[in-house]
Amino acid sequence: MNFKQLNNSVGWLCFAVAAATYLCTMEPTASLWDCGEFIATSYKLEVGHPPGAPLFMLISRLFTLLAGGNTAHVAVMVNAMSALCSAFTILFLFWSITHIARKLTSEKSPEKGKPNHLLVLAAGFVGAMAYTFSDTFWFSAVEGEVYAMSSLFTAVVFWAMLKWEGEERSDLQARWIVLIAYLMGLSIGVHLLNLLAIPAIVMIYYFKRYKFSWRGTLKALAASAAILLAILYGVIPGVVAMASWVELLFVNTLHAPYNSGALFFLLVAVASVMFGVYYTCKRGKKSANAILVCLAVMLVGYSSYAVVVIRSAANPPIDENSPDNVFNLKSYLNREQYGDRPLLVGPSYATPVVDYAEIFGYIKKNGRYEQAPSNLRYTYNERYTMLFPRMYSPSADHVEEYKKWGDVRGRRTIVRNAKGEQEAHMMPTFAENLHFFFTYQLGHMYLRYFMWNFAGRQNYIQSHGGVLHGRWISGIPFIDNLMMGSQQNLPTFLEQSKARNKYYMLPLALGVMGLLFQLRQSKKSFTVVGLLFFLTGAAIVVYLNQTPLQPRERDYAYAGSFYAFAIWIGLGALCFGRWLAAACAKQASGSRSARRLLTAIGCLLPLLAPAIMAKENWDDHDRSQRYFARDFAYSYLASCAPNAILFTGGDNDTFPLWYLQEVEGIRTDVRVVNLSLLGTDWYIDQMKMRAYQSPPLPMSLPQRSYEPGVNEEIYVVDKIQTPVPLRQAIDFVASESPQTKFRSGHGQPVSYLPSRQLSLEVNREGNLGVADEHLLLPDSITFSISREVLLKSDLAALDIIAANRWERPVYFSSVGSSSDLGLSDYLQFEGFTYRLIPYKTSTENVLSVGRMEPDTLYRRLLHTYRYGNIDRCNVLVDEHVSRALSMVRFREIFTRTANALSDAGKAQQAAEVLHRCAELMPACSFPINSSQPEDIFYLTFIEAFYRAGLREEANAMAENFYGEAQKNLLYFFGLPRPISRTLDYEKEVNLHFLQNLASICQEHQEQALSEKYRKEMLNFE
Repeated sequence: MNFKQLNNSVGWLCFAVAAATYLCTMEPTASLWDCGEFIATSYKLEVGHPPGAPLFMLISRLFTLLAGGNTAHVAVMVNAMSALCSAFTILFLFWSITHIARKLTSEKSPEKGKPNHLLVLAAGFVGAMAYTFSDTFWFSAVEGEVYAMSSLFTAVVFWAMLKWEGEERSDLQARWIVLIAYLMGLSIGVHLLNLLAIPAIVMIYYFKRYKFSWRGTLKALAASAAILLAILYGVIPGVVAMASWVELLFVNTLHAPYNSGALFFLLVAVASVMFGVYYTCKRGKKSANAILVCLAVMLVGYSSYAVVVIRSAANPPIDENSPDNVFNLKSYLNREQYGDRPLLVGPSYATPVVDYAEIFGYIKKNGRYEQAPSNLRYTYNERYTMLFPRMYSPSADHVEEYKKWGDVRGRRTIVRNAKGEQEAHMMPTFAENLHFFFTYQLGHMYLRYFMWNFAGRQNYIQSHGGVLHGRWISGIPFIDNLMMGSQQNLPTFLEQSKARNKYYMLPLALGVMGLLFQLRQSKKSFTVVGLLFFLTGAAIVVYLNQTPLQPRERDYAYAGSFYAFAIWIGLGALCFGRWLAAACAKQASGSRSARRLLTAIGCLLPLLAPAIMAKENWDDHDRSQRYFARDFAYSYLASCAPNAILFTGGDNDTFPLWYLQEVEGIRTDVRVVNLSLLGTDWYIDQMKMRAYQSPPLPMSLPQRSYEPGVNEEIYVVDKIQTPVPLRQAIDFVASESPQTKFRSGHGQPVSYLPSRQLSLEVNREGNLGVADEHLLLPDSITFSISREVLLKSDLAALDIIAANRWERPVYFSSVGSSSDLGLSDYLQFEGFTYRLIPYKTSTENVLSVGRMEPDTLYRRLLHTYRYGNIDRCNVLVDEHVSRALSMVRFREIFTRTANALSDAGKAQQAAEVLHRCAELMPACSFPINSSQPEDIFYLTFIEAFYRAGLREEANAMAENFYGEAQKNLLYFFGLPRPISRTLDYEKEVNLHFLQNLASICQEHQEQALSEKYRKEMLNFE
């Protein structure tokens, strides 16, 4: 076989290994976070969150057809698509590495241009396998998210440019450029990350066509930046912006129907580009023709966004931002709902605001487009803005983290506020700003992820700093001990973590070796890969300008950077093989057998790196038997009565429910209301429409009261001391009378709530959800708003509750969302949800909210709810699953139910509930972590065993908990003092838990255990 045949064969072998790996370990249903939303919107071609992914949605829809009408298999087909996209990415990575490696060995080969093909193929295989089994890429490969397909586009585009570089016939080179432009346009409909490959592509073009010079190189870099910016800020938003100008002219001036102007612009634009291509071809203007052809095919790829507008116009149940016209589409593409952030020049968190102005957009109203406020633009005191602002968020939580990560002491500065009054501010210095950038944004939020992939990982617990969570490790004792103290006698939750992966820095060492090898062999080739590595890594860090306390780890954003490093890993294997071959040539005096042996060793030994990665990463990436997200959503919906209204708050208590309703058609009578979206006019309008078996939500607010810019904030002013009926309070806020407004500091009328005390009339004929017939129904319930300001989402939620008149049962997914509205005293605990009832409920303690029906919960916990196989030790229970369970206080559901059954004299049923919980949360997947405040529920769980009469089991659990706490404390106090001091909070938590455990044992007449635990506390104190 010649090299081309071998190259193709080994490439497809890489594809087969990757495809088998990902298909064997992919999740068989929807995953947490955005996956449920992506699968739901793909299945019925609905509109997901900005900026959308229409091409991903269309291709996913094709894969869902392979489910053969079985909705339970829809998610696995979308996940399989991600797995195959990832496997194809590995295929093109292999071919890219072998192309680069062959070129490097041909240019400076001691064998007169005849590279060792075996070493080249081995280099490609090692690099491709290293990326196959890398932590970040594997995670995205086994779930229905956009990042797998986005990586495929990056890989294909980079490979296509290398093919252009190797094309001998100049008349055929242009086809590769056109293909790349088309792929770039298509990739916009998946994710914008692919566009960051443009500078590397331009440099390949420059080095191929022009003689190297520093001036020429700088011009090429400038040209690549210009192309990238032109696409990002010109083509993508510019086409829609120009369409909006024409649309405004047609609708508002010419009184044409909606979208007529946009269609006219589209026809003119298509005709203009076609004429331009024809004209430049006829006149022989090759450069202009090439540019126009590339622009044309890019726009064809970009046209996938027409699907978003078309489907939004059909008003599907999921229609985020409702981009059914060019103005909404422009906002959708620009991700305006997520706000903005400074990049080059801007404020710090302490820079005073001197003014603000409303930014206006257009909304459809009365057959035309009318201006409406869409956002606010703040003006800051320019004297106190800074270059390259990194610490800009004024949020109190963020400021605290800025000070920690940036070691901020500040500089006391006297400034004038918007009213002209002098105020003292502690302004962060530029040096502290840079310190935050290097320690948090670059170090914690990029380099830590980089080391996860190529050195090793401590565990999958999300890290906000500290030595216990989410650090990188190497497996090399002196390195790990230097960073985190001794790694001997670790607490169980650290030692037994499936994500404790040690690669002994072998992938990192190979990558660094490959980097240096490429730099030495060809600075041009190094520049290309280096640009790809930088722009998909550190440059994204600069662009994102992330604040602290991110809701999840963000390593998936840097997969392109790790892709580039995998190329260096492959080249490192090539370097090692060549070094071994050179050593053989010196020692073996030309012996053919010795050369063959050492060549084989040079090919096989670097495979140790990806082999270790595969072994270490398999157990914490294998989701093949996990059904958690689907069953988690099922249990939420099963907690609701028919025709219920369920208020949710975040991604993980919303997107899995959308998936279950939209794809599998389960409990479509329940209306899921996301409070994070309820503050938008488009979402309120959608709640007022029917969705499957759920009638429209009852709402009385007129549209003018929730248009953009109206009632964004409602102040709570305690003018009336007696409770005001909620219906009257909402009508007061919705009124346009000047008497219902007060003037803000900027002189504008602002809505307000006239009383903190509100009352809600009880409809005795309604669906009240109370089984106890002996309870007397009150005429109304009263509650208090403790906050100073309500948001539009709060107003809309209160309006739904008032207009509902107890006719549909109302539920909250968490206590927090109800307490914000002042209703937490009127909740009934129903398992995964809390139901609003017309009685003030008593609570056992601050951790337990709402009355409960223990018999109902007994049936649900043992017979109704589904648990997604979390009881199996071979099923991955990672940070995302643990947090989702913590969100519903999973262990507390069983504990409270068991306690209520014990108090009712039903000890047998209480024991069944407790044993079921113990089965569902085995120590192999849920190790005791007595350093986390959430483990207070483990103590109440032990106490429930005592209350159920299961004394021996309770004693055993108490001893187990004591042993883990003791092990933690011995480890924490045994660390070097500088590290140990960072764990003072964890020490206090462990000691506090021991004290609580001793009290529980004493209360249940286990004096020996109580004294033992108190004595242990004294030893450490």
